[in-house]
This record gives sequence, C-alpha cells and structure tokens, in this order.
Amino acid sequence: MLKKIIKKEKMNQPLIECVPNFSEGRNLDTLDEIAKAITGIHGVHLLHIDRGEGANRTVFTFAGPPEAVVEAAFCAVRVAGELIDMRQHHGAHPRIGATDVLPLVPISGISLKECAELARQLARRISDELLIPCYCYEAAAFIESHRNLASCRSGEYEGLAAKLTTPGIAPDFGARPMDERIARTGSTVVGARNYLIAVNFNLDTTDTHLANAVAFDVREKGRPLRDEQGNKVLDASGKPVMVPGTLKGTKALGWYIDEYGIAQVSMNITDIHATPLHTAYEEVCRCAEKRGQHVTGTEIIGLVPKQVLLDAGRHFLEKEHRSVDVSETALVDAAIRSMGLDDLRPFNAHEKVIEYMLERPEKPQI
Repeated sequence: MLKKIIKKEKMNQPLIECVPNFSEGRNLDTLDEIAKAITGIHGVHLLHIDRGEGANRTVFTFAGPPEAVVEAAFCAVRVAGELIDMRQHHGAHPRIGATDVLPLVPISGISLKECAELARQLARRISDELLIPCYCYEAAAFIESHRNLASCRSGEYEGLAAKLTTPGIAPDFGARPMDERIARTGSTVVGARNYLIAVNFNLDTTDTHLANAVAFDVREKGRPLRDEQGNKVLDASGKPVMVPGTLKGTKALGWYIDEYGIAQVSMNITDIHATPLHTAYEEVCRCAEKRGQHVTGTEIIGLVPKQVLLDAGRHFLEKEHRSVDVSETALVDAAIRSMGLDDLRPFNAHEKVIEYMLERPEKPQI
C-alpha cells in the first residue's frame, strides 16, 4: 500500500493527506490557480480534483510529508481567499467560507493526535497571516461542541456575522466583528480526522423533501421527535429530543442537483468501520423503497480507500452466492456494478481509489 509514493518520500518519513473543500465549482481559472498553489510546494502530490457545478464546490485531495502538505494547504487557502468572494456564492452544499473545510488525515508514520496539533497551528497561521477566522474541528477541536463540523458551520456563511463574537460559537482563531475581509472570505473549519467517505446516493425523484426524509431515517443524528400535534418534543434544557437514525458514524441530508436533474441523499461516512459503504448503500435503498422511491446509483466524491471497494465486492458476490476467491479487479468491478458507481458518469477505479492515485505521477484534470 502506498509503496511508490512512500519510496519517493523515504520509507520512514511521515505521510499525511489533505482534503480541502473550496466554495467554487464553476470558475475553472480559479480552480486552476488553487491547483498551482498546491503543486508549487515541493514534495506534495495532487491526487484528485472533484468538481461539482450544482453544489458549486470542489474537493481537492493531495498528500506528502506533513510540513509540505501544511504549507500547500496554507497557500491554497490564501489563493482561495483572494479569488473567491463569498458574497457572490450560491450552491446546494452547506458552506461557511471560501475554503470551507480543511482536514488533515494521517496516512503513515504519524498519529491523529499529531495531525490535530498541525491543524491547530495551521488554523492560527491562517488567522494571523490571512485574517481569515478559523474553527478547529474533529480531533483538533478545543471545545467539545466544535468537534462536529455541522456545529462549526451552523448558520452557514449567512449566519456567520452573528457568531463571530458570541462566546461558545465564535471561531477559535480570528474572532472579531464582521469586516470587509471576513465578508469576502467567510470562515474556514480546520481539523484532523481519519478517512471518511463522501458519497451521494442518487434517487429516482426530484423531491428534496423525500430525499431529506430518507437522510433523516439513516443518519446517526436522526430527526427531532414530534408529538401528536406535530410539535418538536423538547428536553429539560429546551433542546429537541432526537430519534436516532439507523447508521452509526454517518451524517446526511437531502438535496436536488440541477446538474443531474435528480435528488440525492448526500452522506459523509465518518466511521467506515461502523458503517461500511455497502451497508450505507443497502440501508439507503431500504429506506427509499419504504417511501416509494429507488436508489439508481452511487456517486463517490473525492477518493476512497481501496479496502472499501474490496469489502463491498466480497459482500455483493456473497449475496449472489458467487465465489469471492477472485482477483482484486473482479472485486472492485463487483462493487462498481452492485452499487451503480457509474450511474452518473464512468467510474474509473484508477482515478478514484487513493492507493491507485498515489502511484500516478501526472496531475489530475479539473
């Protein structure tokens, strides 16, 4: 695993991944400048660019030694802050800033705790040098409520001004009243986490209410409990009582993507051991069918670890009472076919699996 790139960076050198999400999916010149900022740092390998026009959002994936990756991340945030004006941004995906979320992910030779400290240092530097307020989330969070990305991003960009100087919900670095700089760049959520899978399940409907209902059925947080009159039930502290969903370690919402003309259940699987991709797929299918709809396919955003597809391939072959004593390629093909990974566009595993991408020397296309 990761043999070729690890050889390039010396076998014992730590290796991390960075997966920043930028609030731009339509201006190719802007995205190209961000890519140049990343690849301009020696030792950094730009692995993948996943551009979404409907969401108006692009996910970059790059990897390398920690110091180089952190420097590339800083440079990318600087360029995004110069070229993306959040006052003009509209898209389907929740967002709070030009560089919306910026996670560091340990690959080898470094712990999640060490990545968290790097993330905190990066957030402070972004605030100090670029004047962009930063939250620290997941393993880098300073306070428990900021561990959850959705909590940091609550209210999105439009609600940021009210949060900037409010204790408990203000950014960890750079908190100050709204000014011209913040109005342009918004805030950035910087953190450290393990691998997650960003995935959209395609529905044969355009109904976002139905897609949201399915998302609430399955996501770990679930939905608010309601009484017979339809009012939310509150606990003693005045917070809504939640009815948990069926999938541990998942976050989800429903949306309509004009680019495809369909509604999707958009999900982050934050614990791929508690909920493997194939488990999430089958549960979304089950809940959609209960509501009279069907999942037509699956869209993976960014890259996915190879083992995720191998496990899925074995699962579906076993369900079909077929042998799992087959090649790696056959297992991956079974996963692609069974989950409809090529429903919206051709799925090339050599462009979507992180281990394969780390072996590719060429720069990915925007």
